Amino acid sequence: MDKPPDFSPEGREAELEGMTDPDVSQSSGSDRQGMDSSDTSLNIQDLDPAALCNLITRVGSVPPLSPLCDTPSSQQYSSPETVTSTSEDYSTADTSWQSPPMKNMGGIGDQGLLRDDPWLSSMPRGVGEGMESEDGGKGNSGARPKDRQHMTRHKRRELLEKQSSGESGDEGIISQLKLLALVEKKEETPSSGTGFYYDEIFTKHKNEWDENYPECPERVSEPFARCCELGLVDRCEKVQITYGTEDLIKTVHTDHYLEKMKTTVNMTVEELRDLSQQYDSVYFNNMTYECSLVALGGVVELMTRILHNKLRNGFALIRPPGHHAEEDMACGYCMFNSVAIAARLAVESMGLERVLIIDWDVHHGQATQKTFYDDPRVLYFSIHRYEYGNFWPSLRESDYDYIGEGDGKGYNINVPLNKTGMTNSDYLAIFQQVLLPVAYEFSPQLVLVSAGYDAVLGCPEGEMEVTPACFPHLLHMVSSLAEGRVCVVLEGGYCLKSLSESVALTVRGLLGDPCPVIGKQEEPSQSITESILNVIKGVQPYWKCFQYQQGDSFSDTCPYPEVNTWPPKQGIIFSTPENRPEKYDLTDYARHDVSVIKAMSERIDQLIEFTSLQVAPFRTCLVFDPDMRAHKNHVDSGHPERPDRISRIFDRHVELGLFQKCLRVKAREATEEELGFVHRSHYIDEMQGLASMSPRELYKLQDDYNSVYICQESYHCAALATGGTLNVVDAVLTGKAQNGVAIVRPPGHHAEPHTAMGFCFFNTVAVAAKYAQKKYALKRVLILDWDVHHGNGTQHMLDDDPSVLFISLHRFDHGYFYPGSEDGDYGVVGVKEGKGFNVNIPWNTERFSGKHGMGDSEYITAFQQVVMPIAYEFCPELVLVSAGFDAARGDPLGGYDISPEGYSHMTHMLMSLANGNVILVLEGGYNLTSISNSMAACTSILQGGPCPQLEPLEPCDSAVRTIRNVLNTQKKYWKCLKFRVCIPLVQTEQQEQEDVSEVTDAMKDMSVDSTNTDGENSGDRKEEDPLGADITTEAADGACGGSVSAGVFLDLLSQQGYDAMYAVQPVPWCPHLDTVQPLPAQGLNTADPCENCGNVGENWVCLVCYKVYCSRFVNEHMVLHGVTANHLVVLSYADLSVWCYGCDTYVDNQIIHAAKSMAHLSKFGSALPGSSSR
Repeated sequence: MDKPPDFSPEGREAELEGMTDPDVSQSSGSDRQGMDSSDTSLNIQDLDPAALCNLITRVGSVPPLSPLCDTPSSQQYSSPETVTSTSEDYSTADTSWQSPPMKNMGGIGDQGLLRDDPWLSSMPRGVGEGMESEDGGKGNSGARPKDRQHMTRHKRRELLEKQSSGESGDEGIISQLKLLALVEKKEETPSSGTGFYYDEIFTKHKNEWDENYPECPERVSEPFARCCELGLVDRCEKVQITYGTEDLIKTVHTDHYLEKMKTTVNMTVEELRDLSQQYDSVYFNNMTYECSLVALGGVVELMTRILHNKLRNGFALIRPPGHHAEEDMACGYCMFNSVAIAARLAVESMGLERVLIIDWDVHHGQATQKTFYDDPRVLYFSIHRYEYGNFWPSLRESDYDYIGEGDGKGYNINVPLNKTGMTNSDYLAIFQQVLLPVAYEFSPQLVLVSAGYDAVLGCPEGEMEVTPACFPHLLHMVSSLAEGRVCVVLEGGYCLKSLSESVALTVRGLLGDPCPVIGKQEEPSQSITESILNVIKGVQPYWKCFQYQQGDSFSDTCPYPEVNTWPPKQGIIFSTPENRPEKYDLTDYARHDVSVIKAMSERIDQLIEFTSLQVAPFRTCLVFDPDMRAHKNHVDSGHPERPDRISRIFDRHVELGLFQKCLRVKAREATEEELGFVHRSHYIDEMQGLASMSPRELYKLQDDYNSVYICQESYHCAALATGGTLNVVDAVLTGKAQNGVAIVRPPGHHAEPHTAMGFCFFNTVAVAAKYAQKKYALKRVLILDWDVHHGNGTQHMLDDDPSVLFISLHRFDHGYFYPGSEDGDYGVVGVKEGKGFNVNIPWNTERFSGKHGMGDSEYITAFQQVVMPIAYEFCPELVLVSAGFDAARGDPLGGYDISPEGYSHMTHMLMSLANGNVILVLEGGYNLTSISNSMAACTSILQGGPCPQLEPLEPCDSAVRTIRNVLNTQKKYWKCLKFRVCIPLVQTEQQEQEDVSEVTDAMKDMSVDSTNTDGENSGDRKEEDPLGADITTEAADGACGGSVSAGVFLDLLSQQGYDAMYAVQPVPWCPHLDTVQPLPAQGLNTADPCENCGNVGENWVCLVCYKVYCSRFVNEHMVLHGVTANHLVVLSYADLSVWCYGCDTYVDNQIIHAAKSMAHLSKFGSALPGSSSR
């Protein structure tokens, strides 16, 4: 048997000071996961950096790119010093993020928060002990960047001493690599500060002739005042005033425009007024130019500090705005396009390869779009009111089908809002369904936000219903990108009260405060559903993430009519250079009357009053008790559910300085009453009796259970794990901590009401959910189970309870993976009132190249597509995570591949729920290194650390199928999943050209042995085409194209200036249109079957005799009809295109519009809107 661990203060001190790995160095061979005996002879000094990183990964040590280290929390803005813990009081944490601090913490019930734990108080200090902080004091967890050089030298010296002392083998290599990895990572950690840029000079730009003009100085002064009122500015790092240079301006704007802007400095008011009339929605005064320079300089300076790791993120409270400013003209209140200039600087001069610009201003940032329309380095994503082109700036290029050009095709994404009144639900759906999937695949290195707040409630420009509290949620979603490097720049927003609140809540979000609760989300509107599906339709060929709306063929149609057509709508008058007025009306701006302003103001006041901004004095609380190690397998010391699981996780938290920042919570045994919330009394009694049983009796009893070992201490440890978790629930729900971590064992989620199972005795998370509801009257609790095994016990305890939403992501393998039950399949959705409140995401493992099982891509995609949309609709008041880490990379039981970084992102997503009240409870996980790093990664995120950069997501085919099945099953219960529908397929130009080539080659080999009535081969006939070329025709060709002449027609298109035959360009006339007959009296029915074979799939109707036959891809009956009857003009019931066999081409002419409109009416219930452009 293994030597018992030494839990005396001396033993623990020796273990921590030496940074050794006793679980590896002292354990049996069966416990040494990830070890390679061939590595034992390596000398670390002989390794180059690449080999060193590979060795770290192989041995199972800290991932080379892990962000975890003992840097300060992200919330350290009230003071430059780090509040550090001491050995005298380990329950003290880094509390400098408090707002405001609580007095007299006191205890929680009889158990209370740990204030004096002799075991903890005797522990040595952390990794940074003895280093001087900036104020000259001693610190441990809060080493400032300049102190890290000293720490690095210290650790390197220790490393060399160990090497010279002859320490060798796996033990020496692991301990050395851990030390070196910890030291090296510190230099790469992003800064934790939030920058804030504002200056009173911005109030000097104002309209000299119209005091009611909406773009007014108060747009920045009032938000600044609100930020000060909430204490936000003092928590930020002030960025000093900076002027933009002419060289910067010229990266986007012309010399001519710059010179004209300079002239405004000395103009009279009349001259300024005259100049303003030359531009659309613009005014100038003598300070406009200087204010624009200061705005630009601030944005660039803020971005630069973020990229140089001097700040993590920042907010630029500036005016005038910029995203409408064209290269050669002012437009829409905008002078210089600060965001575009900053992005160009980032990619041209600062070496960035991927920049994401998110523009949520209610007006389309057309100038930013133009700047990067062909540039794949910048992904531009805009959400804007459009109304099919009727809303300003009324541009055709603001619609969803403008997706970029050249190399930039697919990198311009417009989400047009075609009605007013869009709500939080609509905006969240845009982010969940489109932005986040694309952004995670794009993997930006910087996020720039053109943050207009004119979509917020009360703004007369936008007329939308988005609340101020929604913006922190949008920000939180994108803060997981680019390691949190997010630069937010004010654009529009013209209701001062809602603007001020929105800005303040956004800054609060940048500082890492929890997202305010925004209530249960309603069904996204039909209009936004159509817009989202249209966006996906347009960009789907360019992004692998859009795999959940695919149809089976190009003829598939969507149940939303708008998705089956392409813009523009008929009758829309777009703004063009040709119809620009000579002078613009300077009073043409939106405004509300007094009664509307009063009503809106009252609504906003109510929202502000009922939006809780409470922040707990401690960000994270933590429970751990070494007594839980007493549950052990006395027969098989190599059992994977071993005591060292929790001590190794705890030690890792200490090493990385995470524990020292937590509020420590005492563990205690759960009471019989508490366990009885979900377990039967006779089972609890049976477990209590374990303590008095002999080893022989215990050994015999454990055979009655499924995958469980038992000892005399099992009940005590299981009750301690549950009770300790309940104390964490108390700490969070009483406002003492924002979130919590429970490092407990044995695990619980397999335990059934009446029996132990799968290493589990009491279902800790299920008990915690019921405890929270009974003690704190919570109405909705979310349990998210990411353990690799299905949480069968949790599901069975709660499957009829609509107040607890249970979502489980687990390895299923068609029911063959433990616990080996069909209950974990996606079709099991709950019973009775609980139907729909049980969501299973069952992975079926397949052997696929280059992967070791489901990993980051699959899990994060499932979060985006299923978990988070449902969670937002459910709106929990508490989130409990059954945090098993046996899906982690290297786990011997799970066989999956989630990295610590992947767990970080999942934790980050959940933190936007329930005012940040998220509690992670340890379940499984059996690779000691994997679970230590993974749970530490989660705790780092809970404490406000940045999400590390991930590789672009690309889920495997099996995972995509699973997610589709889950969506198909759950969409009847959750309105947010309505986007799982069929949409028409679209191809890229390259794909279309390849397909055309394949079809052309195939047609060359196809023929129909038939002749015309004159006995001559109809293919010998030539006719002159009105476009000026001779086209050889063959009547035997199919309805989807001709044979050899298809190639001739491609050449013809090329001669006419067309690049490829995609969305095929029809000819406007052909000589066979004269044969088209009037519509029959009964009209057309697109559901009619083929008259020969009865096919109801892809059919065509003859426009001469109006008989219906199937296409060449079915049984070729329309081809044969065309040959035998010499009826050459036919209409597709699949896509309403018209084909002429005689001319071997598609045709679009007024003569056939009546037939197309009649077919459209039959197929979609409405007449064809205008002429076809196909």
